[in-house]
Amino acid sequence: MIGISACLGGICCRYDGQAKEIVALKKLVEDQKAILVCPEVLGGLPIPREPAEIIGGDGLDVWNDQAKVYTNTGADVTDLFKQGAIMAYQKLIEKEVTTIILKENSPSCGGKSIYDGTFSGNHRSGPGVATAYFISKGLEVISENDWQTVLDREGSKCQKTKY
Repeated sequence: MIGISACLGGICCRYDGQAKEIVALKKLVEDQKAILVCPEVLGGLPIPREPAEIIGGDGLDVWNDQAKVYTNTGADVTDLFKQGAIMAYQKLIEKEVTTIILKENSPSCGGKSIYDGTFSGNHRSGPGVATAYFISKGLEVISENDWQTVLDREGSKCQKTKY
């Protein structure tokens, strides 16, 4: 079983109330080979919601109390992001998920890139809050940009049988 960011699986749960569906990933869920999680919604954030970005670092810095997550109007949503990461992880572990495909650039799910905290659309290197937590707990995190590698790997696990 793999995990997938809910927005990539077709759920309209992004901050703007939209999805970023990848059809092949949605099919994995339909075939009961994957589960969907949205750490931001699990943490109690509404749909839609104000855009949020990490100010002062990345997701690792948030867990080390060296950075915070704020909305574009200045509301501190750090605790909601942390709680959502913890709740998402618990859901993933219950389903024995060891690999998760996450939405790049998200302040929660970004793996290699997140928005830079200026609400200007610019990016910086680093993980989001949930990604940092998942990695610290030993989950394999795959960017949406590399999702095909997971399908290729899963396909190679099939055993060939003679008929």
